[in-house]
Amino acid sequence: MSQREAQLESGESGPEPQGEALGLDAEGLAALRRDIAAWRDGPVARSHERFAQRAPELTTWSGMPVPDLLTPAEVRTDYREDLGLPGAYPFTRGVQPTMYRSRLWTMRMFAGFGTPEQTNERFKFLYAQGQTGFSTAFDFPTLMGYDSDSPRSLGEVGMCGVAVDTLRDMEILFDGLPLDEVTTSMTINGPAIVLLAFYIAMADKRGISRDKLGGTVQNDCLKEFIAQHAWLVPPRPAMRIVTDMIEFCSAELPRWNTVSISGYHIREAGSTAAQELAFTLADGLAYVESSIERGLDVDAFAPRLSFFFDVHNDFFEEIAKFRAARRMWARFMKERYGAKKAASMKMRTHAQTAGVSLTAQQPYNNVSRVALQAMAAVLGGTQSLHTNSLDETYALPTEASVTIALRTQQIVAHESGVANTIDPLGGSYYVEWLTDKIEAEALEYIQRIDDMGGMVVAVEQGYPQREIASSAYEFQRALERGERVMVGVNRFEMEEEGSAIPLLKIDESTQRAQLDRLGKVKAERDNDAVREALSAIREAARGTDNLMPPIIQAASLYASEQEICDVLRDVMGTHTDSTEF
Repeated sequence: MSQREAQLESGESGPEPQGEALGLDAEGLAALRRDIAAWRDGPVARSHERFAQRAPELTTWSGMPVPDLLTPAEVRTDYREDLGLPGAYPFTRGVQPTMYRSRLWTMRMFAGFGTPEQTNERFKFLYAQGQTGFSTAFDFPTLMGYDSDSPRSLGEVGMCGVAVDTLRDMEILFDGLPLDEVTTSMTINGPAIVLLAFYIAMADKRGISRDKLGGTVQNDCLKEFIAQHAWLVPPRPAMRIVTDMIEFCSAELPRWNTVSISGYHIREAGSTAAQELAFTLADGLAYVESSIERGLDVDAFAPRLSFFFDVHNDFFEEIAKFRAARRMWARFMKERYGAKKAASMKMRTHAQTAGVSLTAQQPYNNVSRVALQAMAAVLGGTQSLHTNSLDETYALPTEASVTIALRTQQIVAHESGVANTIDPLGGSYYVEWLTDKIEAEALEYIQRIDDMGGMVVAVEQGYPQREIASSAYEFQRALERGERVMVGVNRFEMEEEGSAIPLLKIDESTQRAQLDRLGKVKAERDNDAVREALSAIREAARGTDNLMPPIIQAASLYASEQEICDVLRDVMGTHTDSTEF
């Protein structure tokens, strides 16, 4: 049990304030408490007689009560134990010693729509505008492991992301892009092993050494069962697939992040900040434990685990969430799993502004929301960031709107000054208090999950799903009662709903183009070799051999995503979500 967990179990919030660090000895703290009592009885009481508080209770966006004032009398932080220095355990103040003073965060704009050719053009456009990493959005058939010619794909091809059926599509998608110089992120989960195999096979054909490939595949199967629901096989075989990928990439792709453990979709589904933190870390602990059970040394794979968090509307709550996340992960890795390398304890995270906070009403308000969320992500210490576009409640973003979103990051980076000093809000009484509160609440959830037998069991029992559904319901009710304000939605409305903004429209010819290419690939490839490669995947799936090598081989022969996924579904089974909430 960690020190923080022991404090939580005993009901303590932390050590007594450090008098020297705060400039106050015991006598000074007692005097401060007397001053606070007099202030409340005097100026505060008189002010309340004249001006009522805005609401009976002021809370964070997640519903956590917020005190009116915090001082050294309430904030019980041990600087060395709880904060430390940037780049040093427990990494509360950042995972790099110089943070953005040496290198800005990666500006990684999420992009993908229509055909691989169209998305390739968008990638090149964003790269020319100063984007420093690629992030790929796939269409829903691809996310679910179905080809464009499947009856299940009708009407969905290229609509919410790019369609990728075979290695040929991957080759077109990244044509002309310097994959040995720029990192690539792929938001894919259930079929992640197939899309990564396409990417590796493409690099092999281009003569790019595997140890030069840098990037991330989301590959977080557990959060799919919790929040997003784009799965391939049931939870336990899904965990086997993820572990195979961690094992393979630890040896073959040393610069590749094998899992991006994602809280983003958990938050988008309606969780609170503390639930997002707790369930995300619990998912990460499950992947660590599965890999250790496989026989892997924690220091061999943990440095390549990464995270992905939402950045919602409550400015300080989001900053505190990032800081608590780093501290919690470092302590878990060191104290629970015995990690020795600092890299194994560092939580490296991507962040994305909250899509669920965007409104169709008065869509230009979304520019302001995204700017504040981007600032919170940077003050929270993210390693890379995607900023949403103002039109995303209507459609995939246009070039004009995505440029504004990218420029927002560039203005924060180069004009605001927030990147010039490390963790500028560190030591703020409110931020440190809120960091401790979010951590304590998240640890309570993790303890319950541990008591159940871990996150896989908790997911099978529907525990995190029910907790998120309850939080989403309570938030919606608060909006409807007017207790929570969304500008332009339940206050400051305008007669005309929305504005006449330009929208990106995906032409229905996208599906025809994809079907034509897929048909041509299947006609031109060596189908006997493909059948043999699929048989090898089937044998590996039935046994215990690592699935990555036979899937890469099949990918290199232009086997399609669905052909490979159908083998996995056939051997490992399919999943149906429980309707009990």
